[in-house]
Amino acid sequence: LRCCTAASVVTDGNGSGSVADERSLYIMRVVQIAVMCVLALTVVFGIFFLGCNLLIKSEGMINFLVKDRRPSKEVEAVVVGPY
Repeated sequence: LRCCTAASVVTDGNGSGSVADERSLYIMRVVQIAVMCVLALTVVFGIFFLGCNLLIKSEGMINFLVKDRRPSKEVEAVVVGPY
């Protein structure tokens, strides 16, 4: 493969490229599109899973803080006792 640009297609005297060059250019374009699709899907799923992971961690931290704010049973016994 010479290069990935359309300008690298060698043309003959009347300006039309050979069939092999056109075919190789088409194949290179298809490969480029496939690679870009795979990279885009990788980025999208990476962001999705990173966001899910952060959401799960934040829920865990919220639950941890809620458990810390609950009064202990000893405090409830003292409060309930005088009534």
